[in-house]
Amino acid sequence: MTGRLILRLTAAVLGVVIVGAGLADAHTKASGGKDPRDKLQLMAPADPGGGWDTVAREIQSSVDAHGLSRATEVLNVPGAGGTIGLSRLANQSGKGNKLMMSGAVMTGSIQTTDSATTLDDVTPIARLADDYEVVVVPKDSPFRTVEDLMSAWRNDPRSVAVGGGSAGGTDHLFAGMLLRAAGVDTSELNYIAYAGGGEVVTGLLDGGLDVGVSSYAEFAGQIEAGKLRALGVSSKRPLEGVDIPTFVEQGVDASLANWRGVVAPPGLSDAQRAELEKIVTTVHGSAQWQDAVERNGWKDTFQTGEQFRSFLESETARIKRISEELGLS
Repeated sequence: MTGRLILRLTAAVLGVVIVGAGLADAHTKASGGKDPRDKLQLMAPADPGGGWDTVAREIQSSVDAHGLSRATEVLNVPGAGGTIGLSRLANQSGKGNKLMMSGAVMTGSIQTTDSATTLDDVTPIARLADDYEVVVVPKDSPFRTVEDLMSAWRNDPRSVAVGGGSAGGTDHLFAGMLLRAAGVDTSELNYIAYAGGGEVVTGLLDGGLDVGVSSYAEFAGQIEAGKLRALGVSSKRPLEGVDIPTFVEQGVDASLANWRGVVAPPGLSDAQRAELEKIVTTVHGSAQWQDAVERNGWKDTFQTGEQFRSFLESETARIKRISEELGLS
């Protein structure tokens, strides 16, 4: 009897295991492997080392630290100011385990490249923070002040090589705004577009560029090392923890914010969208993310839901207007 009882108990336990495995497999098949709690893919639509890549890896760090997903992956899909990644995301309808970094750079590139895919074709999830442009020069540059740069532009604008991110992005837009503030036609801007901030730094250090425009985080290390010198930052007011004067403070009427946010594929259910919002909201409230905001010189501007969707509409209109005024679209 004892032997038979052991066999029956063993069979019962195996049955529970098999049923449990079957239910788990059924869950995986039903969700199509799209559960962000199982695996969350974070797409950075740019090369490693740039602003979007930085945001993606900061999110990944917080997700991993708090066990918000069993596995996370950062996928870099560079090209055309993020519009290649945007097109890829728009073709992944219903996949609720994917988030893509987005922002003002992408909004501008959509205008400049006349992209067939826009932010209307994906699902808005959250605005995370605002980043700002910093204009830098090599340490030995003759441009000691903003006025030095503007004087050179007025004298011979094509002689000043300016490097930044994708054509039509915030780096390009802000360089054009500064040139216009100098009283020079924006068509005279000698702008060289790069896929990431790391390439801009290289161009500045090897003498290929006279001026660089990118986010503070991408230049911070070289500024602190004394290899690059900052002429100004694009915020309207001084940034806490960033010892760089704004252009407005220096009498130049030019300011521009580069918002950072995340979007998801189209065709998500309300439950899928809510789950992604919940994950991102937890990330935003984490100590890791708040430290990242301070460390990178960002401004916390967290939004989700209808508030974020309304912001996207107004932001698209704003960037379109600036692009048209500068003759970039």
